[in-house]
Amino acid sequence: MGRIFTPFEANRTLPLVRGIVADILECGRALRERCACEESGANGLRERLGDLLGELVRIGCDYKDWDFARGLVDFPAEIEGVKVLLCWRSDEPSVTHYHGVVEGYAGRREIPTHLQAAPHPVDC
Repeated sequence: MGRIFTPFEANRTLPLVRGIVADILECGRALRERCACEESGANGLRERLGDLLGELVRIGCDYKDWDFARGLVDFPAEIEGVKVLLCWRSDEPSVTHYHGVVEGYAGRREIPTHLQAAPHPVDC
């Protein structure tokens, strides 16, 4: 795992991630249609899709929905000392769930409420 996100940090990246994922979904669906119809232009779409996926990797998260139906993104995190993946779906307004590294999407659980709050400012 590279970058470790808190739920607050993952939610702060959502405006950027949401836009990238919308483009990934559009590009992935178009690529599937073109490949099914054997139309030209698939190479350009593959390149665009690779660029978009690279943007998410640079942010520190991973795209996980290869049928391009849900737009799943995982953010590496720790909850109570355990490495987990915060799990966001493109139809959700915020990052509110996580799952273990091995369990995947089927093991999604809600992030404990006390971990979802913004960090308290430090008094100087």
